[in-house]
Amino acid sequence: MCIYLESWAPNRNPFCKAKYITKLTKTMASCYWVAILVIIIGEAGCFVEGGNVTYDGRSLIIDGQRKILFSGSIHYPRSTPQMWPSLIAKAKEGGLHVIQTYVFWNLHEPQPGEYDFGGRYDLVKFIKEIQAQGLYACLTIGPFIESEWTYGGFPFWLHDVPNIVYRTDNEPFKFYMQNFTTKIVNLMKSSGLYASQGGPIILSQIENEYQNIEKAFGEAGPSYVRWAAKMAVELETGVPWVMCKQTDAPDPVINTCNGMRCGQTFSGPNSPNKPSMWTENWTSFYQVYGGEPYIRSAEDIAFHVTLFIAKNGSYINYYMYHGGTNFGRTASAYIITSYYDQAPLDEYGLTRQPKWGHLKELHGAINSCSETLLQGNPSNFSLGQLQEAYVFEEEAGGGCVAFLINNDGRDDNATVQFRNMSFQLPPKSITILPDCINVIFNTAKVNVVYNERRTNVSEVFNEAERWQQFKDLIPNFLDTPLKADTLLEHMNTTKDKSDYLWYTFSFQTNSSCTEPVLHVESLAHVAHAFVNNVYAGTAHGNHDVKKFTMDIPVDLNDGMNNISILSVMVGLPDSGAFLEKRFAGLATVEIHCGDMENSYNFTNNYTWGYEVGLLGEKLQIYNTEQNLENAPEWTKIDQYLSSKQPLTWYKQTAFDAPVGDDPVALNLSSMGKGEAWVNGLSVGRYWVSFYTSEGNSSQTLYHVPRSFLKSTENVLVLMEEFGGDPLHISVETISLTNLCQPSFISNHYIPS
Repeated sequence: MCIYLESWAPNRNPFCKAKYITKLTKTMASCYWVAILVIIIGEAGCFVEGGNVTYDGRSLIIDGQRKILFSGSIHYPRSTPQMWPSLIAKAKEGGLHVIQTYVFWNLHEPQPGEYDFGGRYDLVKFIKEIQAQGLYACLTIGPFIESEWTYGGFPFWLHDVPNIVYRTDNEPFKFYMQNFTTKIVNLMKSSGLYASQGGPIILSQIENEYQNIEKAFGEAGPSYVRWAAKMAVELETGVPWVMCKQTDAPDPVINTCNGMRCGQTFSGPNSPNKPSMWTENWTSFYQVYGGEPYIRSAEDIAFHVTLFIAKNGSYINYYMYHGGTNFGRTASAYIITSYYDQAPLDEYGLTRQPKWGHLKELHGAINSCSETLLQGNPSNFSLGQLQEAYVFEEEAGGGCVAFLINNDGRDDNATVQFRNMSFQLPPKSITILPDCINVIFNTAKVNVVYNERRTNVSEVFNEAERWQQFKDLIPNFLDTPLKADTLLEHMNTTKDKSDYLWYTFSFQTNSSCTEPVLHVESLAHVAHAFVNNVYAGTAHGNHDVKKFTMDIPVDLNDGMNNISILSVMVGLPDSGAFLEKRFAGLATVEIHCGDMENSYNFTNNYTWGYEVGLLGEKLQIYNTEQNLENAPEWTKIDQYLSSKQPLTWYKQTAFDAPVGDDPVALNLSSMGKGEAWVNGLSVGRYWVSFYTSEGNSSQTLYHVPRSFLKSTENVLVLMEEFGGDPLHISVETISLTNLCQPSFISNHYIPS
């Protein structure tokens, strides 16, 4: 039978009460307790109080108590302050103890010494919200973060620091890295946010997966690792520091694992005095334009989490627990605007089932026997050819926990004998016995009802009279403010102020050039070509191919011709050694004539004109609070030609926010490529016309947070590069609907 006992106990904060629900299960074989702690937050809030944080070879130790901790990554700028409380509450309800976030250098220090911690960048407010909901925090300062974030989180002004080499034993780089790291640490200290001050931050990270590139720097690589660790420790945060995927992390910094299967791949801490920690358990994977979403099942995540715990792991962070949205131009090269939408909490903050619920049940199972896991003596032995057991047993008749593992992925169950009892183990699964007798959880058995997302169309913008357009200008060579006798590198010219850089030149030809073809080789991402102000064609690369070629037949005038090529970056690179030396932009430009003898090469020793950005960007055409003196001349949309017009801005005015609280998205499936703004706030880049190998758009729905919207009189502005058809754009709401019971769901079901 089962008996439920309820009791109230005071928290350290007298304004917060904790409700303990204890379930006592009695069987013929034994009695054991499964304790589930549910924190009920009162109106005054329930604050976690930090304390002394240390570690040993088994786990982190908080106020003298060893902890098995489940953590989840939620990045504050990839959502909004209005969303933070709900996201954190759902993470807590899902059984997490810790929220992890990166710190985004390029957002916080857009210019040297100029800092921004407002709005979505309010790191202190985010950490305080974590504390208010009774959770701990892990602060990954980096300040290199990668994270599919443009330029790996570095502000582009670093590129212009004389003699700088990123992420190595280089004095200019170390100066700015230490300066920003110190700034963040002092900001946290000034608000009392480290556990040593009574705050929620129990852990910090310096650098990020540096060992991937360490060898490229020779002896300067290990030297930099030692310096970074020493610099971080000397900031005296009072909490441990970690370095992920860094086997040479010097004491006292803890080396940790990142990946999907750290229970199998992690070689372990580099010291017996450090705990085994998994700082990034990838719940899905990032998605690129032209790529399909990566689906990782709840069963697979649960299997590898449980395996890591069985092998003495004590800290697991889900990357991501909520991915969110790459607003504006923050995504790195070719990364779509939606980030880790397949995480337990999707892009909109909705629970993705069964992933969220299955992991919640796993966390409860581990928590119910964590004391024995942390104090018991571990052992490991075979139960069969592909079956094994990990057992934790306390001395003198204390607790006992067993993990029965079936590594065989074939369809049939495996029957094993454990302590004179027979157990049926499903394929590729781990069974948890909290008392070494009774089954409490199996990683392959999902007891959660599946759900899927549904969309509801709120409004379609199909009335041409409600649209306006502005055709951006195509600069010719004589119009450009910058001239150079060579092809300039794209990123160093734009300084990341825009995705766009115009390359222009003029030349004189004659009738001897027959069947001319414009030949362009580019190390950027997209190129649009215009000949004598007429659109000639487009080409683009992809995430895996760094160089692309464009060959377009063109019509040339006898005499002078103007060639304007718009080079486009869809985000800056985010990783790799010598990032500061990376080249992007046009590499070769030629006009091939039919007989080839009269062809033209403009790559070297030819004068080029350059223009950074589009005119609409300079006018801030998307800004609803625009200075009327600089306002562009909007015209009525031509509904018959709209889908054929490149480099056109579109504006839809005075639409209402959908009724209710459901998340809101723009359906841009009728558009091509560009960027969208709502009330002057960038929803992000879109590239609907880049199809996957299956013929699908990588992303058609683009999240518009409720906080971006007013109840009425909302303004939508789009910059469309290819043309697109704005008359089929719609505003939609997102909701969840439950499907049938798990037993009727195929293992290969892919949720929307």
